[in-house]
Amino acid sequence: MAWLPLLLATMLGHGSGAPAALKTCGQSLYDATEYICHADNFLCRITAGEPLSVCGGACYSTFQYACSPGGTLALLPAATAAPFTLAVSNPSLPALHGQPVSAAGGLRWAVGGPTASYCPASVVGPDACPPGNATAVLLAADGRAAMAVVVPGGQEVYLAPDWSVGYTQAHSAGMPAGSVVGGFGAYVGGGFVNLNGDGWGWVACAPPPGAADDARWRLVGRNATSAAALAGCAPVNLKVVPFNSSSVGAWQYT
Repeated sequence: MAWLPLLLATMLGHGSGAPAALKTCGQSLYDATEYICHADNFLCRITAGEPLSVCGGACYSTFQYACSPGGTLALLPAATAAPFTLAVSNPSLPALHGQPVSAAGGLRWAVGGPTASYCPASVVGPDACPPGNATAVLLAADGRAAMAVVVPGGQEVYLAPDWSVGYTQAHSAGMPAGSVVGGFGAYVGGGFVNLNGDGWGWVACAPPPGAADDARWRLVGRNATSAAALAGCAPVNLKVVPFNSSSVGAWQYT
């Protein structure tokens, strides 16, 4: 009767009409919008639109892990050798799925839209200015992330006190009091993950009512501290995309 708690949880979550929608996986009943059945006998959750894979009796995300032929889980290689860009992933949200993560202006990350960047061409010469039309990121081995820029001192990525993703102003290390730096992971062929505060991944939050027409969805780190406040936001993964244009994305992001 090990399947009974899962059945009860599914019924409670969907009301009296739920039993007709349940499917069978081995001896368990499950909701196919929340779980995937492997080999007709092993259930894994669907998280942020990703049906988790199974390896050696454990469910795992392909954004962070790989399964060896012998059934052993291992972390994907760390993406610390070169800059990369990010793309939002959640196939159940077609308006967001595949959209790039952009430096949206105001020193914050958002979903889609143009990249906000600047280069002092009159000072350094136009030939020294990178294109500045893509948002590129670097990850250090210690889990700290930064924007891939030319400007001296760089621009560090942080999680603000409300757990939204921001980056420092050029020529300044200042950030809101209580912000968190580090605790990130990025994996070749995988994703950019949030490991802070018992990290539960990322969510995209819609612009508030009355926002400007060009307002974009903002990216926020979801964890044990912020989960309740972010219940109305959409869970997403952030896919690491190789950045081949140059070693930097912009002179600086704004």
